Amino acid sequence: MAAVKFSRQREAIKEFLYSRKDHPTAEVVYNNVVKEYPKISLGTVYRNLSFLVDKGEAITVPCSDGSVHFDCNLKPHYHFQCNECGKIADIEMDDADYEKKILDGARKHTDCGEITGHVTFFYGICDECKKKK
Repeated sequence: MAAVKFSRQREAIKEFLYSRKDHPTAEVVYNNVVKEYPKISLGTVYRNLSFLVDKGEAITVPCSDGSVHFDCNLKPHYHFQCNECGKIADIEMDDADYEKKILDGARKHTDCGEITGHVTFFYGICDECKKKK
């Protein structure tokens, strides 16, 4: 396998993504990285985000509105999406019993094959949106 050529732009994208906890879209990444690299294109940002996902350094978080957000938290975790503003946040639940119950329940109710993982989204209204009401 050939070595991957170092890219300052890719590193800037990666550093920006790792500095965030709010799961930015490619457009948000672009709008921030373009300040340091004015000649970078949105296509370059998309390609590098896809590269990071393919290499296992980030994951995609598809949202209910059809947008795709990016997350560098690779530990198993859940997500919360606000129904009002669309904000996405991590939910850390280090509860092995809970995880086992979900997977065991799913295995009992499917004949699709071997289940090796799952994605769970929680929806509601974030604290900021609740304060506005």
